[in-house]
Formats: sequence, C-alpha cells, structure tokens
Amino acid sequence: MTRLRGQLKVLSTQRNLNQIILAEGKTVNQTKPNYPNKPRNIFSTRILSEITIFVALATALSFIIVYTLPQGGSITAGSMVPIIWLALRRGPKIGLIAGAIHGTIQFAVLPYFIDPIQMLLDYQLAFGVLGLAGLFKKQPIIGAATAITARFIMHFISGVVYWAPLYVPELNPYIYSAVYNGSYLVPELIVSGIIVYLLQKSKVLNVYL
Repeated sequence: MTRLRGQLKVLSTQRNLNQIILAEGKTVNQTKPNYPNKPRNIFSTRILSEITIFVALATALSFIIVYTLPQGGSITAGSMVPIIWLALRRGPKIGLIAGAIHGTIQFAVLPYFIDPIQMLLDYQLAFGVLGLAGLFKKQPIIGAATAITARFIMHFISGVVYWAPLYVPELNPYIYSAVYNGSYLVPELIVSGIIVYLLQKSKVLNVYL
C-alpha cells in the first residue's frame, strides 16, 4: 500500500511538472512568436542603387585611358577601384555581381569575341572576380591586390588558350599571355593600390564601409 502511494505521488509530481513546462512554453510562444528567420534581401533598393552608381562610375573611369594595347586591355584612371570599393563595402557577393555587370558593359563597349567561354573569361569572370576584394574588408590594399591578381589569372588563361595561338603561334603562349596581360594590369594594380591607400588614409574609405 505504501509503495502504491509512492508511485501515485511520483506520477502526480511528473504530471504537475509537465503542466508547468507546457504552461511556460505556451507563455513563451504567446509573448514571442517563433517565426522562421527571414532571409536577408541582398537586392534591396539601396543596394541596387549602389550597384548602379558604382558600376556607372567604373564605366566612366574606364574611358579615361592612359594607354591601350592592340589586342585589348588598357591602363585607365583606376577604373577597377569603384567595384573593389563596393566589394569592400558590401561583401564579395555584391562585388561579384557588380563586377560581372561591369564586365558585360565593357564587352558591349569594346567586344573581343571568339566564343562564349573566351567572352566569360575576358569579361564577366575577369571583372566579376574583383568582388573578391570583399573578403579582405579590414585589409583594403590586400583586397585590391587579390582582386586584380584574380583578374590577371582570368585574362592569362584566355591568352594562353585563345589569343596566343591566334596572334603569335610561334611564341610560348604562357610567356606571351603573362607579359601581355601583365603589361597593363601591373600598372593598373599600382594605380588602384595608390587610390585605395589614399582613400583608406583619408578615412573616406572607412566612413563608407
């Protein structure tokens, strides 16, 4: 009999505890509904506006040309900086999108076309990878160097596969592509690095990050 009473007491205690837990759960749900997390909208009006502005600025700077090479490629007034700046500000994803859009515009302005893969390498991918600068938000100079180096790699591959066999089949395609693309991208790297450094030094870059 005593054992039966003990079991009933345990069951009663468990029932009361369950009621308390359910009551607390109900209270929590009433005061703070458990809505699923809403995904962040990366295409808000503000971000779309920024993409438009920075791409337009990059396109405008691309027309300020110091020197143009015969088979494409030129030294400009830091035309890659706006895309790099946007990537530093908004992250690599937005930077990649803006860079790809800028590359498409560059193709429309001055197309060098053999096939779709070459087009992607020299335009959408080459400019899109500028968004990689966003991976180094706290180190803008390294971000700029990484972005432009990635662009060099895209053009280097295109030069080896497409342009060297077409224009200089007698030369080593690796050497030709490295020298050709480096002849304008190294100066572009220097110019872009100086501009990003000045923006960082003047605190202008930090204000808008």
